[in-house]
Order: sequence, then structure tokens, then C-alpha cells
Amino acid sequence: MSGASVLFDAPGPKARRLSRILSAVTAVVVVAGLGWVFATLNAPRESGGITLPGMFDTVRWTIVADPEMWSFIIGVGVWGTLRAAAVAAVLAIAIGIVLSLLRSSTIAWVRIPTAVLIEFFRGMPVLLMMLFILLVAGTGQYWAVVSALAIYNGALIGETLRAGLVALPRGQREAALSVGMRPLQSKMLVEFPQAFRQMLPIIVAQLVVLLKDTSLAYIVGYPELLRVTLNNLGSFYGNRYLFTLWCIAFVLYLVIDLALSWFARWLARRTDRRYRTGKGAAVEDPNQALLMAQAVASARESESRGPA
Repeated sequence: MSGASVLFDAPGPKARRLSRILSAVTAVVVVAGLGWVFATLNAPRESGGITLPGMFDTVRWTIVADPEMWSFIIGVGVWGTLRAAAVAAVLAIAIGIVLSLLRSSTIAWVRIPTAVLIEFFRGMPVLLMMLFILLVAGTGQYWAVVSALAIYNGALIGETLRAGLVALPRGQREAALSVGMRPLQSKMLVEFPQAFRQMLPIIVAQLVVLLKDTSLAYIVGYPELLRVTLNNLGSFYGNRYLFTLWCIAFVLYLVIDLALSWFARWLARRTDRRYRTGKGAAVEDPNQALLMAQAVASARESESRGPA
């Protein structure tokens, strides 16, 4: 019996035939749906007694050949997005490291307030945090966006690193203490570097989410990619080109996010020793890896508390 069919029976001829039929029907439905969307968008429409061309008409795409438009999008929109995301990412990692160390402290008056603080920041919407910092602190649009993204994602990264610390084998800490290290030295020099390396792909995946959340800066008036394309250029060129500008923004976001996602997968393969040595199966999904680490951490904490 093969390893693939240990937990379930292999499909028979009828099941395989049904699967092929359902796959074909699904493909037809998807193609028909895409065709309907294309035909709907490309159909001319009436607006104020004027017949406007369809969304895919060549008249709506003439601005693509305008070099000044691309210069404005790249120089202002893309640069604004990457600048805010890069600074927020560095600050989020720094905040996450500090929160993870405080959250895993053995001192109750340090650990409990930190846990409350992390849950508070995790539960607050990023946009609400941006507006609060902008209106109350008066930091300006850029630092309101960067601060909100750094605090929110720092709380998530801190919880991720804490789970990685608790999920480490106990032998790491015991070995460090046996050679004369103090508990703080063991955590900083032995345990934390391993936890950080283990959780690094998950941290990078969270930074991808951080980059996408920069689009929320549209509301507070920060000139990032979405605001530059749909607001500034949309007002300059007119509503006729809004769909074109939306497509440009979508493609640019997709390229940036796919590049970062590819880097996260490459980093996961690079840092996972099991993947390089062939010992065991590597965890490809960062979210699944985080859930596994948190489950191990919860089990360790429950075991350390003992029976009630």
C-alpha cells in the first residue's frame, strides 16, 4: 500500500470519472464567468446622454504610452508605498523582538501587562490606529501610517516570536544553564536566535501583509500607490481612465507582493534544515507553521502549570 492511500481508499473508476466531469463543468463555468465579466465591462454605456466606450476600448488605454504618468506613478506612488513599508517593517521587527522578550519573561508584572498590550494592539484596526495617531499625536501623514503599521504588525510578530521561544526543545535552555549561563543569557544567546531563525519565514509573510496594508494610507491622505493612481491621476485624466488606472495599480501591487511572497518561500526553504537535508517534510504554509508553533507553545505552558 502506498503512503498516499494510507488514510483513505484510492478512488475507483466511477469516482475518477465523476471527478473529471466535475472538473470539466467547473472549467466551463469559470470560463463562462470570465467571458461574461469581459463582455459586461467592454459594453458601451450611457452617461449623461453621452455614449462612453467599453472599459477595454483602445481609447481608454492611450495614457499607458504617457511617460510622465509612469514617472509620477513610480516616483511618487510606488516610492511612497515602499518607503512607508520599509521603515514600518524595520520598526515592526524591533517592536516584535522587544514584546516577545517581555511577553516570555518569568516576572509576572512584566509578562501580564505585555500580554494585555499585545492583545490590545492586535485587536485594534490599523486604519483606526492611523487616524488616532494623525488626529491626536499630530505626527503628520507619513509617520501616522508608519507608526500604525509598525505597532500593529510588531504585536503580531512579537506573538509569533514568543510562540517560537516556547516551542523550542527544553534541552536548549537546560544545556545553556548547565554550562553556567544565566537565564537571561540563555534566552538572548541560545534560545532567541533559534526561535527567530525558525519563525523568519512567518515574519516575512507578515511583512507582505504589512506592505498591502499601506493602501489604507489612502484614507489619511498619504501619497501611496493607490491614492496616486485613483485619486491624483484619476482627477487629472478624468473618470474615463479610472479603470485603466485601477488595472495599473492592481498589476503593480501584484508584482510587488508576488516578489515578496517568492522571497518568503525561498527563505523558508533556505532556513529549513529538513528541506535541505531531506529529513522530514518542510512546512510550506507560514500560517500553518505558526499554528503548529502556537499549539506546541500552549501545550508546553499547560504542562509546566501542571494539574489544577
